Amino acid sequence: MENEKEQQRILELRKILHEHNYRYYVLSQPVISDQEYDRLMQELIELERRHPDMADENSPSMRVGDDRNLEFEQGEHKYPMLSLSNTYSEEELQDFIRRVNETIQDNVSYCCELKYDGVSISLTYRNGKLVRALTRGDGYRGDVVTRNIRTIKSIPMVLSQGDYPAEFEIRGEIILTHEAFRKINEEREENGEPLFANPRNAAAGTIKLQQSSEVARRPLDCMFYALFGENLPSDSHFENLEKARSWGFKVPDWNKRCQSIVEINDFIHYWETERNNLPFDIDGVVIKVDSLTQQRILGNTAKSPRWAVAYKYKAEQAVTLLESVSYQVGRTGAVTPVANLRPVFLAGTTVKRASLHNADQMALLDIRIGDYVIVEKGGEIIPKVVGVDLSKRSAESKPIEFITHCPECGTPLVRNEGEARHYCPNEDGCPPQIKGKLEHFISRKAMDINAAEATIDLLYRKGLVRTPADFYRLTFEQIVSLERFGEKSARNLLKSIEESKKVAFHRVLYALGIRYVGETVSKKLARHFGSIDNLMKANLTELTEAEEIGEIIAQSIRQYFSKPSNQKLIEDLKNAGLQFAEKAPVQPASNKLAGKSFVISGVFRLHSRDELKRLIEENGGKNLSSVTSRTDYLLAGENMGPAKMEQAKKLNIKIITEEEFLKMLE
Repeated sequence: MENEKEQQRILELRKILHEHNYRYYVLSQPVISDQEYDRLMQELIELERRHPDMADENSPSMRVGDDRNLEFEQGEHKYPMLSLSNTYSEEELQDFIRRVNETIQDNVSYCCELKYDGVSISLTYRNGKLVRALTRGDGYRGDVVTRNIRTIKSIPMVLSQGDYPAEFEIRGEIILTHEAFRKINEEREENGEPLFANPRNAAAGTIKLQQSSEVARRPLDCMFYALFGENLPSDSHFENLEKARSWGFKVPDWNKRCQSIVEINDFIHYWETERNNLPFDIDGVVIKVDSLTQQRILGNTAKSPRWAVAYKYKAEQAVTLLESVSYQVGRTGAVTPVANLRPVFLAGTTVKRASLHNADQMALLDIRIGDYVIVEKGGEIIPKVVGVDLSKRSAESKPIEFITHCPECGTPLVRNEGEARHYCPNEDGCPPQIKGKLEHFISRKAMDINAAEATIDLLYRKGLVRTPADFYRLTFEQIVSLERFGEKSARNLLKSIEESKKVAFHRVLYALGIRYVGETVSKKLARHFGSIDNLMKANLTELTEAEEIGEIIAQSIRQYFSKPSNQKLIEDLKNAGLQFAEKAPVQPASNKLAGKSFVISGVFRLHSRDELKRLIEENGGKNLSSVTSRTDYLLAGENMGPAKMEQAKKLNIKIITEEEFLKMLE
């Protein structure tokens, strides 16, 4: 009976871990902590050891996890890129040292490094030039993301003169600083896009973007931690990293070579506190056997090297009283529950509020007013509630019911299928949504009207501004009569409003605040349709023919322009004199491709994708982002995405090479 229970548990654990692997490596949306994941994995390994008859090569215990994307070319790792075994206590670390000593039976030095919380990357250099960048993938094959990696300024593309081998691999961790992460999320919030949970998720999402131009807009960084090759400068891992720094790689100078467990523990304890002063996240320390010869003797398991271990810090937590839950309404109407806490000191700051994310998370925690809750800041910029101390719960406590109506305007909330958040649909009458849209409209990247948030609030409270068009109706007499305004500040505001009429069409389109239509999408829509009139008339199919416009964005655009209030807003803004058309459309060099639509996929020998797209547009053709029945040609390069090839064959669309395309232009 016990055997059957354990066998059933093995199957259950495999299913659970497969799901968490998918969430972590593919979706970059983990729902459990690293410590909990490691506990489940260890339980599975132990049960499989006791039941060898249940062996399965597809078990999560036999693989590293997979973050591959079929839109990228696949490449094999010359040296397996395995994950590290994790340990959370000094006792477990001592066990690692003991196992190493039992095998080596000689003096062993260790290299201690920080464990960066980012995305692993392996770079190949040949004759001092970057030739390939590969994600970890499943440890044996990964995605070739060389074009994206070239946009990261801290990664050298060509090395200066040095004593580096003719060919070698160097591995690092791609990260985002706290400041860069904050700016990215601010921009996503302005665009009505879902926020990244933490810097690691943001870095992972960025590396997998299909357009390297978009990657370049995000300030990624890279810290290097390992060298692989046939003719490395030294048998010492530590010395090889020192050499790599001299070749131009960003190798941190806080790595330390240690000779004893005491020195290793000192390093661990120092960084457990000092990590709070770093501008980026780390989640532990990595301890490696320093000698490459000794590393080869120790070897690897199917999952991890035996010569290295990660000492993981527990996420910083504090326990405090949940005094109340409030609800915030954003510009897009998204309602976010916020825990109001008894102030508690955590990771260098006093925390009074923490995110509860959404109704599902609240139900999962079974959180109640008066509970003593566990607040965590590890890997997060904004603190979050991760648990409840049930031993302190009052018997009279009751579950919190998520609100059913907007806390600002009283409108019944809605929850779209497949989404975790509740929304207030009253976008034209809900005060925080109205003010949020006004603030977005005047923002620097939109209309760039010089008015502070307090000014918007004042204009709204006085009933002077309810829609963006109202800015262009303001008079000097109205403004100068407001508190804190004098003649000079009133004239400056009116001058800024007048200057905004010169702002280009794509920025006006962005300023409208259409959900999912950010800066980049606005530029693509403006270039593709040329005017607001053409955009408003476009149906779903015509919208998805525009570059990088998918069905979700297209539906959002159609929904926006279908509302009479938005149609009136566009008319009012037109009458105010705003730019609603591209000023100088590019005249085609020829009409050889007139009426023809192209989808480009793969890597090309003579031109970049951007150059090919430009040639198509210059000769009267149209670029599409996905293969549909309206596609005339699939321009196929090497290692193109299999999904597009399959769809083209299914729809009997002509597939042409780069050379065949260029002949069409002769």
